[in-house]
Amino acid sequence: MTSRDSASSEITPELLLRAYSCGIFPMAESVDDPTLFWVEPEMRGVIPLDGFEVSSRLARTVRSDSFSVTVDTAFKATIDGCAEPQPGRDNTWINRRIRELYIALHEFGHGHSVEVWQNGDLVGGLYGVRLGRAFFGESMFHRVRDASKVALVHLVARLIAGGFTLLDTQFVTDHLRTFGAIEVPRRRYRTMLDDALTGVADFAALPLDRPVAGAEALQIIAHRV
Repeated sequence: MTSRDSASSEITPELLLRAYSCGIFPMAESVDDPTLFWVEPEMRGVIPLDGFEVSSRLARTVRSDSFSVTVDTAFKATIDGCAEPQPGRDNTWINRRIRELYIALHEFGHGHSVEVWQNGDLVGGLYGVRLGRAFFGESMFHRVRDASKVALVHLVARLIAGGFTLLDTQFVTDHLRTFGAIEVPRRRYRTMLDDALTGVADFAALPLDRPVAGAEALQIIAHRV
């Protein structure tokens, strides 16, 4: 279900958070489209944190620490990276208004990014929104193989450590299915969301001021309850 909002400039960060708490989120048709529309999928994509899957090959990459992973150190650069064309995606829904809104959420402490670095260069990452015990993944990007996958592994470890219960991916792709993503009907999703919004989680349960080792992230995932 979608609804067009022709007055996108009237959407505030506060309204955006209320929308997330109701199970809806904004998108744009393209980077050049100044308007936004609200989306509430009939089938919602989620990654069950107790069912997150890491392939043995990816686990070796994460454990090697060939990438350095940081959190909330380059939010603007990460959202810009997500707006770049990617293989199989020539256009982006991240327009100027989307960028402004999510940067504001970051400044309010509800928008977060996971950044992946190699030799001092930002080569991948993801960003999303935190509310209660829910994390809403918005987009990810990579400039080097496996960079976005490594970001997702570190995000999931952080969510598990912090007591989160819901990782929303909005939609499910073949790529996300390899990590255990599933689709749930709207009614079931709303129940999951309501439960996640009743509690408090700690996004800083793992350090924010230094990179977390890949082995530590994998151990947290392996020992999740």
